[in-house]
Parts: sequence; structure tokens; C-alpha cells
Amino acid sequence: MKFSLNSAAQLLALAAAMAAAPGASAQSAGQWTLKAGVNKITPKVTSGDVSAPALPHSKGAVSSDTQPVLIVAYGLSDNISAEVDLGLPYKHTISGAGAIEGTGKLGTVEALPPTAFIQYRFFTPAAKVRPYVGLGATYAYFQKATGSAQMTAITNIGGQATTFKIDNKLAATLQAGIVLALNERWYADLAVTKTFLKTKVRFSTGQTQDMTLDPLAVSFGIGYKF
Repeated sequence: MKFSLNSAAQLLALAAAMAAAPGASAQSAGQWTLKAGVNKITPKVTSGDVSAPALPHSKGAVSSDTQPVLIVAYGLSDNISAEVDLGLPYKHTISGAGAIEGTGKLGTVEALPPTAFIQYRFFTPAAKVRPYVGLGATYAYFQKATGSAQMTAITNIGGQATTFKIDNKLAATLQAGIVLALNERWYADLAVTKTFLKTKVRFSTGQTQDMTLDPLAVSFGIGYKF
């Protein structure tokens, strides 16, 4: 399943325009919910330069990825919830940009970004449609970083194969979403998140590169209210 920011915004606007009809049983104080779905993460990269002796303006780009997610939430009150988002690692391809654009794949890395939110849910628990906003913290954990021959050619031409790692970081995340009650227990959920993530790439050659990733994520899932 593929998502885009435009399609997510259209769905959010459509759902928000619906009247808050009574008769459903949305999340309320003391209630647990469990949601399963898919989440697409698209890094919005602002890349620094690979430090010397790399070619000046050697920058990087990072691909998007989609993975399953599992989300658990608990109603602290009728309008305030705590949520934890978990899932499988996202695999991202790192490519050349700037002066080295077109060099192809420089490497791959897996990112695991568990996130915890505090949310405010609008309307009453009986509303059929409930928009919400959230403020959270994401811990971006990077693993299985693998460099390519192109990376070695850029950072250590004629030398040993270059390896790299990316610093793990704690980052703030904003969230906006909407819940549509399907019946007394089941619901559909669409959410958009924006994480403000700056990190550093460290190469085995001693070179470094600052990276602002600021990923945008769009998720859709089906949930159950206990």
C-alpha cells in the first residue's frame, strides 16, 4: 500500500468535515486500543558534506520505506490518550547527491524508530469521527549499516572498504490523525507524523557527515477497542 502527503491530507480533510455523529463507542478513559496497519516513512533530507578528503559538496539522499506497525493506546481521560508505536525496522538506501549525484547506491541502513505520544482527541467518546493531535518522542536506532564500492571510491579510493554508522538520536515528533468508528469495537485510523531528526554519519575513514533527516510518515490501520 502506498501513501502520499496529498492523499493523506485529502482523507483527513474529508473525515474532519463529517459531522460528529453519536452512537459509536470511541476511546474513553481507562480503555485500551490495539491497532495494526502500515506506515510509510519518507526522509526529508538536508545533507551536509562528507568531510575532507572527499570531493567538496559530496552529499547524500535517503530513500523511503513502508513497513507494518503495531500501535497500543490507553485512554488517560475521555480526551487525552497515551500511545506507543512499534514496528519492524525500515530499510533505507543511501545515494549520492550534490557533487556526487548519479553515483548510485552508497549504502543501506535499517532504522527502528519506536515512538511514544501524548494525544488530545477532539469531541466526545460517542462521536463517530474523532480528529486528534499528538506530541511525542522518537528514538531513532540505526543498525545493519552496509557500505558499497561507490562509498569506498568516494571516501577511501584505493584503500580498504569503507564502513559507516549513524548516531542514534532522540527526537521530537508531531502527529495529526483521525479515527472513524466502524462499530462498537472496530475503528479505522489515519495519521501523519513529522519527526525533527538531526544526526551524524561516521565513516571508518574518520570522515563525518551531518544529516538532517526530518522524516514524514503516513500510516493507516484498523484497530480494536477493549
